[in-house]
Amino acid sequence: MKIVLACPAPPRSRKGNRVTAVRWAGFLKSLGHRVTIAADCDGRPCDLLIALHARKSYDAARAYRAASPDGPLVVALTGTDLYRDVRTSATARRSLDMADRLVVLQPKALDELAPRLRGKTRVILQSAKPTPNPPSAATWGPNFFPVCVLGHLRHEKDPFRAALALRLLPRDTRVFLVQAGEALSEPMAERARTLMRRLPRYQWLGEVSGLGARRVLASSRLMVLSSRMEGGANVISEALADGVPVLASRIPGNVGLLGARYPGYFPVGATKALARLLARAEGDAAFYARLKAWCAGLAPRVAPERECAAWARLLDEFGAAGVG
Repeated sequence: MKIVLACPAPPRSRKGNRVTAVRWAGFLKSLGHRVTIAADCDGRPCDLLIALHARKSYDAARAYRAASPDGPLVVALTGTDLYRDVRTSATARRSLDMADRLVVLQPKALDELAPRLRGKTRVILQSAKPTPNPPSAATWGPNFFPVCVLGHLRHEKDPFRAALALRLLPRDTRVFLVQAGEALSEPMAERARTLMRRLPRYQWLGEVSGLGARRVLASSRLMVLSSRMEGGANVISEALADGVPVLASRIPGNVGLLGARYPGYFPVGATKALARLLARAEGDAAFYARLKAWCAGLAPRVAPERECAAWARLLDEFGAAGVG
């Protein structure tokens, strides 16, 4: 089967959409299909189009539907699709209507869709393998409690919330915050540099490789995910795969992955609440063990074979399983 995976992020980009597209392409190829990742659908013949991002890949979906009125079309929804664009963008809503199937990355995403769309929606959790040859947090020594923030510096991620919380911790804190991710604007970069000058226990690494980010994660005692919106962050899957507990903003995309009763949430933008959680995780061994045990219980859900099997089931709905 010839599959085109329409992705708005360019080749070699480290943005989440491209990382997701490459991983999905690998699964689809392992199932025996021929897969091309492209920014659009420019008339090339294919048996199936998977459009990643309802708004940004609308043109690709429309071109495919015009060329193949009866061809199967899958639209995968990102966080900005679910929690912004389907409310404000007519093109995003048209993508949803055109699609034969919709893919979302965590179950609470269904709450954001009109009831008429839920029947054709499938939940596929993003997966991750453990970091190969991971460094240990113990290499930091007893005077450090390493915490990481991973992701590009942009508004939706509320990227400096952890650094602001770090300023509120006691002088004798062992928390050391490492942030990795490209600044998507010069003001974001300048703010990160300013925080480094003012906070001796904060380090911004800038853009790093995928493996570099995973090694930062694996050597941390905690990861903070402070996003304002998420469709279903793959970085949570990576943290679960590496056994690193998460402190996360209480937004649907995070709750859909970690569960409603997870003890590591803080309200969006709540610096003091995050600071309290950081201090508690550092100083309360029982609380930290509870976070770690909860995340360990979720780890089997992000096994790559489960994500691959979910894609196989979806293709089977089109009669495509095993087609070469």
